[in-house]
Amino acid sequence: MKVQNITSNNGNKIANQFIITDDDGNKFFQSYNSMIVKKTNCSNYNVENNEVSIFYKIELDQKYWNYSNTTGKYRNIFLGETITETKKKIKSGEYILTDLNK
Repeated sequence: MKVQNITSNNGNKIANQFIITDDDGNKFFQSYNSMIVKKTNCSNYNVENNEVSIFYKIELDQKYWNYSNTTGKYRNIFLGETITETKKKIKSGEYILTDLNK
């Protein structure tokens, strides 16, 4: 397992904002003491093409995913998208809202 601070555009480590990577390649975004996003490493095998595609299953904490401007700023960086894109993916079911802080 690896834990690192999110870094600013200037390369400075941001306090209380963490990216966690487990031994299976799953990634998590934690803000302060709350888990915000879980990116589960997944793969698909296409028998016809004999190809493997890698993708992430995205889960957002239902309570904290949009808790504050600070959380939102770093969540957007972690996901590589805007809040508008995230909301669309939640609405479409591509992203799952769940309790990541049980």
